[in-house]
Amino acid sequence: MPELSPQAQAVLDAYRSSHLSINNLVAALRAAADQVVPETATPWNSTLTPLISAKDVRSEILAIADELEA
Repeated sequence: MPELSPQAQAVLDAYRSSHLSINNLVAALRAAADQVVPETATPWNSTLTPLISAKDVRSEILAIADELEA
């Protein structure tokens, strides 16, 4: 397998982190969300989610899927 981008590697690592297949899928989906639209901590202990278009989110998720599929 070729070397993966940090985003794809995070999703793959999350998928492999559980022994139950449903948990693997949940972990991979959460990792994909974190890689595509990460939350940013603020100085006042809350989080911000950057604005990103649905088209950009879809494109980034599909790029991770394409990379993992290759």
